[in-house]
Amino acid sequence: FAEQIGRASLKMLEVLPGMTVWDLVVGRDWDGQDVNQIGRQPPLSSNKAATHFPRLKEMTGVRYDKMLFFDDCNWGDHCGMVQQRCKEPDTNMGPAIKRTPYGIREADWREGLENYQKQAEKLAEVSQD
Repeated sequence: FAEQIGRASLKMLEVLPGMTVWDLVVGRDWDGQDVNQIGRQPPLSSNKAATHFPRLKEMTGVRYDKMLFFDDCNWGDHCGMVQQRCKEPDTNMGPAIKRTPYGIREADWREGLENYQKQAEKLAEVSQD
């Protein structure tokens, strides 16, 4: 059921007027392939660092250090686990993260984007070295 709600939400959340997250991610960027890793039904598990993110990287080719992860888990730190265990060998960086224990609010979204921007700046510095 959670997977259905997650996908339905992505089909409603507009990133631009008339363009939803689903339209952008599935329709435009991945040629209709659903690359979303939602839930924990096999082949996924509750350990997002072991299943969700490696599958996402494999399916999309997006590096871990170029990802942004929001998570609302209240009983564990999925963000910390993913950031520590899903690192790129050349930068030693994982996804930018933002925990959202009360659900994602506008302030959380903005803070997540700021975290991603800071990480992008660090990556630019690393690539110049």
